[in-house]
Amino acid sequence: MRIVIAGGTGFIGRALVAKLVEQGWTVTVLTRQAPDAVQRRLRLPVAVVQWRPTDPPDPGLVDGTDAVVNLAGATIARRWTAAARRLILESRVQATKALVEAIRRAAAPPRVLVNASAVGFYGPRGDEPVTEADGPGSDFLANVCLAWEAAARPAQEAGVRVVLLRMGLVLGRGGALSRMSVPFLFFVGGPLGSGRQWVPWIHIDDVTGLIAFVLENGVLQGPVNAAAPNPVRNRDFAAALGRVLRRPAVVPAPALLLRWGLGEMSSMLLTGQRAIPAAAVQAGYTFRFPTLELALREIYAR
Repeated sequence: MRIVIAGGTGFIGRALVAKLVEQGWTVTVLTRQAPDAVQRRLRLPVAVVQWRPTDPPDPGLVDGTDAVVNLAGATIARRWTAAARRLILESRVQATKALVEAIRRAAAPPRVLVNASAVGFYGPRGDEPVTEADGPGSDFLANVCLAWEAAARPAQEAGVRVVLLRMGLVLGRGGALSRMSVPFLFFVGGPLGSGRQWVPWIHIDDVTGLIAFVLENGVLQGPVNAAAPNPVRNRDFAAALGRVLRRPAVVPAPALLLRWGLGEMSSMLLTGQRAIPAAAVQAGYTFRFPTLELALREIYAR
């Protein structure tokens, strides 16, 4: 089975490439970086092709492949200046449009496109449980996700099954968890703001496992929440992380301080979504790490 992965050098992409190679897939990674450097970093038997979304669409990139996974997009973990907001939006939409246009022009298009999105699609929802049947929010991240997903849907016109993977906070060695754990290591960790906001989280192995499941399922399409079935409040996340790291979790980060230091981006930390993976569970996916403490203990035992 042949697969093309855009964004295969990031935190999630590297884990996905390793999993699919282990499962016997023939993997091609599309990257802006120099192919030789990526090959040395991945240390896996994959093809690496330098690719820029602003280049003319190249059907040869995807022609004859079985699947395409698009994880490309600039990090949102930055202060949301006007320039940063443009980069966050355009990096996702441009990459998706370029891949979809290549798919539509291919003589033998892939059977499935798995396109990244985020649970930020739903906007701040308080205590309300949200599934794939719920509509979008109206804040900046919700609008980014709307445009991101809209750019992927035209692949359906080529007969391609499109899956929109709305990811929660992905936990693993590296990524956001490494930054979140720093205050705890210095004994000043704790909840953010009120701590009442919901955190839709997922273990990195369940992200890659769910993508592999989607690729092989053959039926699942449309939005899929990539979040564990047991979201937690931020204060409970902090408490669990403190227990696993054997550190206190009693020093809250005041909302006012976060807003001052991070600007609008702080809204992502101070609000959340109680996202439920209804589509994945209904399709038969079994989460390896359904509870937070189990996930954290596995990560820090590595």
